[in-house]
Amino acid sequence: MLEGRIAPVYPLGVNVLLARVGGTVYAVWGKCAHMACPLSTGRLEGYTIVCGCHDWRFDVRTGKFLDAPELRLTVYPTKLELGKLFVNVD
Repeated sequence: MLEGRIAPVYPLGVNVLLARVGGTVYAVWGKCAHMACPLSTGRLEGYTIVCGCHDWRFDVRTGKFLDAPELRLTVYPTKLELGKLFVNVD
């Protein structure tokens, strides 16, 4: 996965959005907390994923909604091992 890019993936059928920033791959729930818009239609600005539907902004490191931190996306741990990326969706 290229730096500064996002990609939707579906490990075990779970909708996850991957984002690579600063050499680290982050994984968050793939739907916006507002109207469940797919975050894969959005854009990545640094550590911020901006929803393509209504411009809601979330930090990919914490899942927090930047305008109201009590709202957040689920964040999934990732691990890179032997060139493969693993996302823990348990």
